[in-house]
Amino acid sequence: MSPGAIQETQESPPRRAAYLRLHESGELKERGKLLWEIMESCRLCPRECGANRLEGETGVCQSTDRLVVSSHHPHFGEERFLVGTGGSGTIFLSGCHLRCVFCQNWEISHEGQGNECSVEELAGMMLRLQILGCHNINLVSPTHFAAHILQALSLAAEQGLHLPVVYNTCGWERLEILRLLDGVVDIYLPDFKFSQDSYAESFCSGARKYVSTTQAALTEMHRQVGTAILSADGLVHRGLVIRHLVMPEDGSGTREVLNWIASHLPRDTRVNLMSQYHPAYGAFRCRSIARRLNRGEYAQAVRWALESGLTAVHYQE
Repeated sequence: MSPGAIQETQESPPRRAAYLRLHESGELKERGKLLWEIMESCRLCPRECGANRLEGETGVCQSTDRLVVSSHHPHFGEERFLVGTGGSGTIFLSGCHLRCVFCQNWEISHEGQGNECSVEELAGMMLRLQILGCHNINLVSPTHFAAHILQALSLAAEQGLHLPVVYNTCGWERLEILRLLDGVVDIYLPDFKFSQDSYAESFCSGARKYVSTTQAALTEMHRQVGTAILSADGLVHRGLVIRHLVMPEDGSGTREVLNWIASHLPRDTRVNLMSQYHPAYGAFRCRSIARRLNRGEYAQAVRWALESGLTAVHYQE
């Protein structure tokens, strides 16, 4: 984050997480049941592969109905306004529906590294992270386990969980599923990876209609949680934060991504313009992205961000 990153604050909002109201009414548990039923012919992600995960079939995400978690711990490598002093309570879920060829967590997303656990154990992880002093529950690659997450939140809320939920997603999401998360998620943390469908088809296992699907998802996320504002404690407790990874040879269409955000969402939408791209997993087979990002390419992305008119962009060294 650069010295010039936005510093605006407002009085800290009430620390009551959104899902608590749904839990108290019983709606949280009911939505978890609806999401569970969708796995019978799975349509949780835009691939809509139709796998009967309840009978042990694996979808494109390589998951059945068995919950697999790679790790859970306070994470200090996320955005500063999520980390604070106690860390972001991050739970890395195994598998992923986008399956990027350059994924830096490929052991988890592609290889499925992790251990099977129950919904009760997932709830226990959430409570443990709260006890450790984390500021939020940060669910990484949550879409294919959305049903398990809502059930675990309901169980954890019964035992005193109150931290805000961060939905840390690739951004390529179905509107129908996002609407079931309305009132559950406090902070949406999606990627907006590409400005052209052809990039996603090439780099993300043939993902179709990436751009329009992601744009619609970002619009819905903003409708639900609004713009992310720093509170007096320096943390974001609610709102939309968009990540964009700058890639070599403009392999992500950065200028168009930033201009779309500036044109279709508030100018103070918080955007993390990330510079850490390096080739991993299968990226070496793709000539245009088989090297690290260089300083000049990131500097150009910064200029595009400034030209876009966005006022809450966070830059990296």
